Amino acid sequence: MKNLSTGTGLALLAACLCTAPADAQAPCTGDLNADRVVDGNDLGILLAEWGGANDVDLNGDGRVDGADLGLLLAAWGSCPVVTPGWATLVEARPDPSVVTDPALRQRIAATGYAWRVRDTGTQIEMLLVPPGTFQMGCIEPVIGFPCGGNEFPVHQVTLTQPFYLGRFEVTQAQFSSRMGFNPSHFQGFSDSPSRPVEYLDVHEMRQFLDGTSMRFPTEAEWEYACRAGMTSAFHNGSNDYATLGEIAWHGGNSGGSTHPVGEKLGNRMGFHDMLGNVFEWVEGCPDLFTAAARVDPVDRECTSQPPWYFARLRGGSYYAPPGAGGSQSRVSSRPEVPCCSTPGPRGSSGGFRVARNP
Repeated sequence: MKNLSTGTGLALLAACLCTAPADAQAPCTGDLNADRVVDGNDLGILLAEWGGANDVDLNGDGRVDGADLGLLLAAWGSCPVVTPGWATLVEARPDPSVVTDPALRQRIAATGYAWRVRDTGTQIEMLLVPPGTFQMGCIEPVIGFPCGGNEFPVHQVTLTQPFYLGRFEVTQAQFSSRMGFNPSHFQGFSDSPSRPVEYLDVHEMRQFLDGTSMRFPTEAEWEYACRAGMTSAFHNGSNDYATLGEIAWHGGNSGGSTHPVGEKLGNRMGFHDMLGNVFEWVEGCPDLFTAAARVDPVDRECTSQPPWYFARLRGGSYYAPPGAGGSQSRVSSRPEVPCCSTPGPRGSSGGFRVARNP
């Protein structure tokens, strides 16, 4: 990488990063270091190039001078944030008490999109997941319980585009409001509307998604969002099964049923119940891992396979028994279910979480 302390390096930095991503449609004149804030850091970059003719030239007149300084000062402060047309803004920038990692907050802000929104059509709350690279697979097993063979080899995955993901699993109230029926086994309780919808087949879930431009997350998107930068077996940074109850409803603490979403601690991106409560469907039919690095992986479509083919669930459930079964709730666990027959497999431990492109 070029030395950005040189004039040429600074010019290259500005050429690449002085505006928001093109698809965000949120230009930010003067944001020379792409942190979505115009401040003293950007001023320093501009002053270091004073008098030159390069890409720090904000007004395009061939010279870095007072006119460019005026543009930068006029844009001083936070850059514009885009709320997608399908969404209602809840919170523009990441809450430091939720997204505690400053580097992660900066990556979210750098996309130019609002962090926390509500899908207007379904009222599902969604959080922005920024692009990034991570190691996928069983990096660290649960203490005393080895990972399954289909969680290896660990390999590098890069996601190049931001996406929105449901902060919680889809609830019974959200599903029945759109579909007009509630298939869930655990209904009839006072808190049932807030519990995740379950006892679904894949066709019913796809019917819910039809017409909303929402989708299942890919398996890679799901694991990336669940890990939230962690390499441990659980997203709380621990490999100890005894800590799972902090973040998940599982067979050792659920009492044999689902629970309202959001009662357990969220991860470092703000997502709740990604481990436990109900298994979550991910897009496509599962392939075995290879050691090769992958970019934006999308597995084969389940619907193109025979009725006995398998689909992937992630995250564990309230039903997983303590011990070895409970370790299904580790981030890298990859159980399978028969897929795509009609009406398809059902179970009270399976639900879903929605994703959507900006």
